Amino acid sequence: MNHEELSQLMRALAFAAQKHKNQRRKGIEQHPYINHPIALAAILVDEGGITDLDVICSALLHDTIEDTKTTEQELRETFGATIAGMVVEVTDDKNLAKAERKARQVEHAPGLSTGAKLVKLADKIANLRDILEAPPDWSDERKREYFAWANKVVDGLRGVHAELELVFDQTYERRS
Repeated sequence: MNHEELSQLMRALAFAAQKHKNQRRKGIEQHPYINHPIALAAILVDEGGITDLDVICSALLHDTIEDTKTTEQELRETFGATIAGMVVEVTDDKNLAKAERKARQVEHAPGLSTGAKLVKLADKIANLRDILEAPPDWSDERKREYFAWANKVVDGLRGVHAELELVFDQTYERRS
């Protein structure tokens, strides 16, 4: 990775950290939210061997539009159309009811770009791991429902990256 690419990566990390600075994860330990996007990037790089900088930066930024006051235009101006586009692809419309947002993720998964599919796959892996290792205060039934729903989303992503799909499957199998 050259200096320009490292600079882009660090700008994405700093941007995400700034945007999520006051947010915490839902788990019992209330980890800083930025740990989640970092986990996605690590899954892509360390477990998937992904070296596409746009995909890695999109993973770091994947929740900025959905969970902060970041706009698509701001991402476009700061990181370019490709990264902004991938982030938009994986962003839920918070104006919709939760059940509708979840249904749309299942419906839209097969039509995502390759980069967005990789980000979405890493997101589902990270979320399942968080539920297993630092669980939110959810009933066992809610956890089972989340796992089942995540599996439906990933079914629509299949064919994008065999190794990461195996990582998802192994994580999914750890459910109780």
